[in-house]
Amino acid sequence: MAQGIAPKYSNEFMNIGVGARALGMGGAQVSSTNDVTAAYWNPAALLGIKHQYEFSLMHAEYFAGIAKYDYAGFSTNIEQDNQIAISLIRFGVDDIPDTRFLYDANGAVNYDNIQFFNAADYALLLSYARDVSDVFKAGINTKIIHRNVGKFAKAWGFGFDLGGILLLDEWRIGVMLRDITTTFNAWSHNAEMVREIYAATNNEVPLNTVELTLPRAVFSISRSVNIQELLTAEAVLDLDMTFDGERNTLISTRVMSIDPKLGLEFGYKNVAYLRGGVSNFQYIKDFDGQKSLALKPSFGLGVFLNEKAYIDYALTDIGGVSETPYSHVFSLKVSLEPLAEGFRLHKGWGQN
Repeated sequence: MAQGIAPKYSNEFMNIGVGARALGMGGAQVSSTNDVTAAYWNPAALLGIKHQYEFSLMHAEYFAGIAKYDYAGFSTNIEQDNQIAISLIRFGVDDIPDTRFLYDANGAVNYDNIQFFNAADYALLLSYARDVSDVFKAGINTKIIHRNVGKFAKAWGFGFDLGGILLLDEWRIGVMLRDITTTFNAWSHNAEMVREIYAATNNEVPLNTVELTLPRAVFSISRSVNIQELLTAEAVLDLDMTFDGERNTLISTRVMSIDPKLGLEFGYKNVAYLRGGVSNFQYIKDFDGQKSLALKPSFGLGVFLNEKAYIDYALTDIGGVSETPYSHVFSLKVSLEPLAEGFRLHKGWGQN
């Protein structure tokens, strides 16, 4: 069996993000999040949860509904200074027609021979957060990746994330180190199923391969202010740094590429929220060779339904340089059994 290494743009579905609040703010969340979705953005921020149990669900569709993106998360505390979470992400395209046997033995078209399969990526995140002090919180993710293309190919991967957050009065500073040990995806292909088709179309038969997801780092800073008694505002800046060569980002060098994300959120009475963000800065060349800077804007709303439920909405484009329609993203968060005042071993969000 031959093996190859593909170190760039591996597991890209893991970079989409979870939660309509986050997507409405351009994905700037590493120092801002403090709910169950923190398991994805920065597991250290799970300690900002103020309930015994917290659940979240999200659904989104991309490419005019062809691809489905779903997320489910749950978090609870273990004593006063520990928080755990489990998250499941799926990104898939279903009901893909398999036309290998469209023609029967007599050369006639037989639509009854068409079968269907799906191509889907799955990620399971097991998260743990530790309340280190009043100022510093730490967290870690264990990631299990599974990818499949029907019965033709499948892959398994494993990796770790490490996160930390500093709480400095109105300022918060967060750091997220993704795939810190490099995440390996080992692909196995059922070559016999496609050997005849590949030979007829002069393509190489796929062989077993290994993909590498190289480490990346996100530095984030945010600040919340009270504009008036009933109005609040929060600004967040994330700097997403990759180290796998030059990318088409706002800042790009041979050593490191930096993709900034900026998010804003305005709240009214802690009941209704208006959000916006910009991200995915890219330089685009036109037919004359002139470069222009493109970006991806996003917008969002949040509503506090009652003491237990929040609903969030985001309008976002998966690529500001494409013709892909904007996607409507909805997420629901349910929080049960509020923690008692002073429950946490150390102070933190809201001194809880």
